[in-house]
Amino acid sequence: MANANFGGGAADVNVGGRLTAMAARVPNQVAVVEPLERDAMGRRRYRSLTFRELDDDSDRIAAGLDAIGVRPGMRLVLLVRPGIDFISLVFALFKAGVVTILVDPGLGRSNMLSCLEESRPDGFIAIPLAQAVRRFYGGRFPQARFDVTVGRRWFWGGPTLESLRANPTPNYRPAVVTADDPAAIIFTTGSTGPAKGVLYRHGNFSRQVDEIRSLYGIQPGEVDLPGFPLFALFNAAMGVTTVVPDMDFTRPAAADPKNILEAARDWNVTQAFGSPALWNTVGRYCESTGDRMPTLRRVLSAGAPVPPHVLRRMKSAMAPNGVLHTPYGATEALPVASISDAMVLGETAARTAAGAGTCVGRRFPGIEWRVIRIDDGPLADIADTEEMPIGEIGELMVRGPVVTTEYVTQVAANALHKVRDGERFWHRMGDVGYLDERDRFWYCGRKSHRVRTASGTLFTDPCEAIFQSHRRVYRAALVGVGAAPAQRPVVVVETWPDQPCRSAADRAQLVAELRELAASHPLTAGILDVLLHPSLPVDIRHNAKIFREKLAIWAARELKTSGQ
Repeated sequence: MANANFGGGAADVNVGGRLTAMAARVPNQVAVVEPLERDAMGRRRYRSLTFRELDDDSDRIAAGLDAIGVRPGMRLVLLVRPGIDFISLVFALFKAGVVTILVDPGLGRSNMLSCLEESRPDGFIAIPLAQAVRRFYGGRFPQARFDVTVGRRWFWGGPTLESLRANPTPNYRPAVVTADDPAAIIFTTGSTGPAKGVLYRHGNFSRQVDEIRSLYGIQPGEVDLPGFPLFALFNAAMGVTTVVPDMDFTRPAAADPKNILEAARDWNVTQAFGSPALWNTVGRYCESTGDRMPTLRRVLSAGAPVPPHVLRRMKSAMAPNGVLHTPYGATEALPVASISDAMVLGETAARTAAGAGTCVGRRFPGIEWRVIRIDDGPLADIADTEEMPIGEIGELMVRGPVVTTEYVTQVAANALHKVRDGERFWHRMGDVGYLDERDRFWYCGRKSHRVRTASGTLFTDPCEAIFQSHRRVYRAALVGVGAAPAQRPVVVVETWPDQPCRSAADRAQLVAELRELAASHPLTAGILDVLLHPSLPVDIRHNAKIFREKLAIWAARELKTSGQ
C-alpha cells in the first residue's frame, strides 16, 4: 500500500539529523543517562553521554553498519535493553537509512518469533541471549545476514557493537531520506488479536516530534524520565535530557517507586512519561510516604484511560504548578488527541463516573477525525462510511501526517483498518465513542469488546465506570459470554489490594452490593452476573489494557462451574 499522506517531498526529514542539530546547538548538555550499580555507600551510580558524544557515537555505529554491507532500506531487528546503547543504535539506524524492527519481548518467545519471521529481517542487532535464540531458530530467518552482538559473542562470529564503534567517521554522511521512506516496523501489543507490524515512515517520526513539542511546550534543556523506551527517542530530537529509570519496562506496574523517585531527584527531572499502571504505583507510594518529586512539572500518561485517583495522587507528588496530560493514540496513530488533568478532574469527571465514557480531549492540530457507523467488515473507500451525528456512538477514524498507512505483517488487517479517500488514507482506530459539541472525543471502549445482547449493545467503558464507583473496586471489565448478538453480559471485578474479600460471606456481600449498584443505573440494569477475579490480565506494554478476550473465556468457565 503506497503512502499518500505526505505528498512525497524531496526534503531530508531524517530524525537522525535532528540529533546532529542539537549536538551543534548544545554539545555539552547531557543527552542520555542510564543507571549502574550502587557504590559502597548505597548511592546510585550513572553513566551518561552528552549530545555531542551521542551524535558522534551514532555516527560511528552507522559508519560501521555501512562498512559491513548494510544499506538503506534493509530491515534490522533491534533487541537491546533500554539505555545508552539502545538510543545510540536507534539514531544510528535512522542515519543509515535502515528500517528498524521493534517488538516487545513481553509478547513471549513464540509470538515474538512469529512477528519477526513475518517481518523478514536482513539481520539482528541484539544482546547475546537474543542472538543465541536467533541462531537456534535460524531457519525462520533465511535472509538475515547482518547480525551484530551487543555485548560479548558466545559461540558465533560476526561483528559486535564495539567493533562497529571502532570505525572512523570523518567522511561519514547520513542517508538522505524523504518523508515517504520507511523508517521502522513497530509491533502493536496484540491486546485485541495477533500483534501487527506497523510501517513507520520518516515523515511520521518527524511530525510526531513537532506535534508533541509544540502542544506541550517542551523546551531544550528539560530533563525527562521515560517509563516507556520509545518515548526517549523524541527527547534527543528535542534537546531534552533522557534519564533512563531502573525498572523492568515490560512490567511497569511492578516498578519500584523508590527507583523512580531516586532518578527524578538525582537529575532534577522536569518531565516524565509512563502508563497509568506505573503512575498508580508511584502515586500510591508517594501518598503513603509523603515523598514528592519537587522539580517534576509535566507528566504524560498513555496506553489506557487514566483513572481520576491516579491523577489526584500524581498531582500531589509533583511540583505545585505541575500538569498531568493524557495523550490519546495508538501504535498506528500517535498522537491523536490530548487532555489535561484539570479537565479530567473537573468538568468531565462527573460525566465519566455516570457512564458517559472517558473524554480524551481535543485533537492535535495535524489530525482530522470523524466518527462513523460501527461496521465489523472492511470499508474500502470513504464513500462506504456513514458519519454519525454529534453525541452518537460510532467508531473513530483519523488521518494526518502522524497516522501510518499500512501494516507490513498480518497484512489482511489493512482491509479492516485502512480506508481510501482519494490519494490519502484514513485509519480506523478500533475504538468506539462519540464527538461532543466541542469536538472532543469520548472513548467508550474497543469495538471488538462491545457486548451485543438480545436487548441491545453494551459498551465497556461506560458500564465499567458504574461498577468502579464502588469504594472497594480497583477495576472492572465487561465481557460477553456466548455468541453475538445474544451474548450474556458479565462484569468481572478486581478489588483494591488493601480491600480483598476475606471470606465467602464477604464475597457474597460484595457481589450483592455490585448487583444492586448495577440495577440502579439504566446502562447496567441488564447486567446480572458479577464475578470476582484476583488480578485482571493486562497487556505487556503498559500493564493497563485488560485482556478481555482471555477474561471472557475465564468467565464462561466460572459460570459453568458454578452452574449459573
